Amino acid sequence: MDKVISVIIVDDHPLVLNGFEFILKNSADIVLLGTFTSSCDALAFLQTQSVDIVLVDINMPGMNGIDTTAIIKKDFPNTQVIAISNLNEGSIALRMLQAGALGYLLKNVSAEDLIQGIHSVHQGEQVLSREMNFILKGNQQDSVPKITEREREVLKWMAQGYTTPKIGELMFISPLTVESHRRNLLQKFSVSNSASLIHKATEMKFI
Repeated sequence: MDKVISVIIVDDHPLVLNGFEFILKNSADIVLLGTFTSSCDALAFLQTQSVDIVLVDINMPGMNGIDTTAIIKKDFPNTQVIAISNLNEGSIALRMLQAGALGYLLKNVSAEDLIQGIHSVHQGEQVLSREMNFILKGNQQDSVPKITEREREVLKWMAQGYTTPKIGELMFISPLTVESHRRNLLQKFSVSNSASLIHKATEMKFI
């Protein structure tokens, strides 16, 4: 038999956890070490025990799956991540993959495809749900905006309703510099005003 693959699941929906737990517990060569409803609890567990694969939801209270994945890949580089999500948005899938996930499976995945996906990712192969594979291929021209830490900070304050002068005070930069960051953000997200920028950035999990 191949090496047993250790897995944990991070999802704040009990029904999802129960369903995936049932599937994995019926697989002979996969051992489910735990289920967690928050990223913080899962990350704390990873500090204490080696895990081969983390199945992680994207929309969660507190820390989202994209930021969780980035931390896992930074702090536990030998642990692979598979996104499990209801979101079939190409831009979000791209961000998840850029954060280091090796798989992106929709929650309606069959038991067989889930098990196969875990085995494939464990072998270093990228795995996508058929629908996501089609969406990503169809949106290859769409790129996820690459923003700087400064731009991300400006975006955060804008989303909280702060004015340009106030953001300048908070970041210890001039209002002109804030406006420069804002213009760059509008261009990178291909929008024409701040409201559209915040809406799109929120959809893409930048905020």
